[in-house]
Amino acid sequence: MLSLGGGGAKSTKPSFVSYVTPEEIKLEKELPKKEKHPDLLPGEVVFCSANPILKHTQDDHSQRGVFGTLFCTNFRVTFISDEMSQEETDRNFKNKLYGENDIPLTCVDHIYGVYDEKRKLITGGLVKNKYPSKMVIHCKDLRVFQFCLTYTNEEDAKKIFQGIAHHCLEEKSLKCLFAFSYEGTTRPDMQRKRDTILFDSPEDWAEEMKRTKTKCRLVTENENFDLSQKLPKYFVIPSIIVDLSSHQGKGLPIWCWSHHSGCSLFKASFLPVAQDDGDFQNHLDTMINAVAHNYLYSVKTEDLTESLPTIQDIQQSYNKFKQFFLIDNATEFWLSDVKWFSSIESSGWLDIIRQCLQKAVEVVECLEKDNTNVLITEEEGTDLCCLISSLAQIMLDPYYRTLTGFQSLVQKEWVAGCHAFLDRCNHLHQKDKDCQSPVFLLFLECVWQLVQQHVPAFQFSETYLTVLSDSVHVPVFSTFLFNSGYHRESFMKVESPLAQSGPLSCPSVWDWSLQFNSKAQNFFLNPLYSEKVKQTVRKPHKHKHQRQLSLPSTAFKTPTKKGFFKDEADSLKKILRVKRISRWMGSPDSPIAATWEFYESWQRRPLDYHGLLLPCLDGPAIRLWMQRYLRWIPEVHIMGGGSVAITSKLMELLAQVQDLKRVLEQRDSSQSAKLDKRTHLQHRPVLLGSAGHNSSFPFAYSRNRSFKPIIPTGLLQRIVLTDNLASQGDDVSEFDKVAFSDPYDA
Repeated sequence: MLSLGGGGAKSTKPSFVSYVTPEEIKLEKELPKKEKHPDLLPGEVVFCSANPILKHTQDDHSQRGVFGTLFCTNFRVTFISDEMSQEETDRNFKNKLYGENDIPLTCVDHIYGVYDEKRKLITGGLVKNKYPSKMVIHCKDLRVFQFCLTYTNEEDAKKIFQGIAHHCLEEKSLKCLFAFSYEGTTRPDMQRKRDTILFDSPEDWAEEMKRTKTKCRLVTENENFDLSQKLPKYFVIPSIIVDLSSHQGKGLPIWCWSHHSGCSLFKASFLPVAQDDGDFQNHLDTMINAVAHNYLYSVKTEDLTESLPTIQDIQQSYNKFKQFFLIDNATEFWLSDVKWFSSIESSGWLDIIRQCLQKAVEVVECLEKDNTNVLITEEEGTDLCCLISSLAQIMLDPYYRTLTGFQSLVQKEWVAGCHAFLDRCNHLHQKDKDCQSPVFLLFLECVWQLVQQHVPAFQFSETYLTVLSDSVHVPVFSTFLFNSGYHRESFMKVESPLAQSGPLSCPSVWDWSLQFNSKAQNFFLNPLYSEKVKQTVRKPHKHKHQRQLSLPSTAFKTPTKKGFFKDEADSLKKILRVKRISRWMGSPDSPIAATWEFYESWQRRPLDYHGLLLPCLDGPAIRLWMQRYLRWIPEVHIMGGGSVAITSKLMELLAQVQDLKRVLEQRDSSQSAKLDKRTHLQHRPVLLGSAGHNSSFPFAYSRNRSFKPIIPTGLLQRIVLTDNLASQGDDVSEFDKVAFSDPYDA
């Protein structure tokens, strides 16, 4: 009989035998702490590092994440996981300069520290204090990173926190940016960069003037910036302007583009305020007369500062807008989802996009319908003028809807046009916030609206626009690093601090091979682009044009020549009497209603993707750029759905149509030879299917999510109690199943 008491029983010897020595146990515990080092770019150096660091997921408030090492270099903040990331190795759309866990220093927007479970914005004063338990980094490309510092030793945690905060947030000089240390070399066989006109030589401008058949003249007297440091190195002005030295180049009407009818679009900055009334008026009269003489002595002017938001208003609106996409966890997302649409609308960002497109349509109407010269002005002539002139040219000229044409347009209007990228993007983290404004991003937003409304008209895709918006904050390319041509020239002539091999040579952003391989660059091309069909039969009375006309000359009724010149001359005399340039849309007989009539007249005609394009400006037509703003939020991703599924299906149908066309052409023996010589569809289908992708493809790839979408209890109760759902038991139970089931189980 077994005894239940053990008091008098004989003690037994332990039966467990260990075959591992204490030294081996200690070695096994130390193995995971072995640091991994990032693949550094040429000229990149590590400032500080810390291990182990826990990188949190966006999974509610749980402590789940991945351990690894956090580095801060002169180019980026990078996290190297202790685990092998299969996700990184399988990606076809991978950036060569920085990866999924890398943050370029100029891409950091804000840093928050969690102290005693309270989040505080990190400023200069808080850096010297105690380091936080968690560091949250908000990026300008809307990524959110959370790093837990409690698992590493105190000295390393303090060093990595202070190092990241210092190099990302403190005001710095331009030479501290990574572009001045980068030793990468550009390859001479870069095809895309050769096709893109950089407008850094007189030959580039002469080629554009020849293409558009302008009658203006090219100015080369500012080649060494002797006229003005604020003017471009080369620029084009009306032919009758002789005096270029007055007012340091202020108020000069600079040519942007010429319509096929002969009228042109010009832009100008304001004249200096401290001027005598007589000198001010004489100079203004001279400039407007010069524009008017360009074509039929007609001109219409627009002061963009009176009709569009200021750059400070644009910045303030975007600050409100972007907060709805910087999501720290799933619960925060679902809480914001209750009033998401009204919050987006209240930010005013979409309304600013609508206003800019509206103003561009007004400019197009004057050029296309009225055949009138247009002069747009603002204080510096390098912000809203660049925005409106670029949009108008995209609507009028199909060349700028191609990939190389669009890049050439950015070079002409923004880079050579002296847009202050350095100040507007705040690469140096200056304390003066008045200079910061996402004007170029606003331009890309407007272009995206045109692309999504007229997909076949654009050779480039929305993925290209998204990547371009990200590349603005990569401190490698000279395209977005300077405020003007003079600023660029003065810094590019200095020697590289590391190479010491002569003038600095920063690559252009258009060298996409530095960031993506050829397979990834295929995502930049729109597979649904409708290429220009070459006409085999040419009408004898039509001479060959160098570019496609935006609309036939009979598209709109033009006034008779007798009254046209007189009316425009009288209008010009009225303009010359005022000190400031007036707004043509301010008159009661030609507000938005006239523009709407112009739009409806265009809409009634057969759509020509290689002619004039106008955007629809109705409320629902202005949409959210989902790929850019929602790509990092897993809760909104649609597995096997979204635009990737629609595009894949359309590409399948397009391929079938192409096959049927080839079959029909092969039946005609006379066209068989042409079929062999013809190049196939250049925009190759790179999306073979949507099965393994989500709606944010190619940016966010599918992850094995072990957690379920979370709806807050209070929100769920409000949903259940509304619309009489409480009395419908069966419906409520079905709702519960949908709300708490994992959508990826299907």
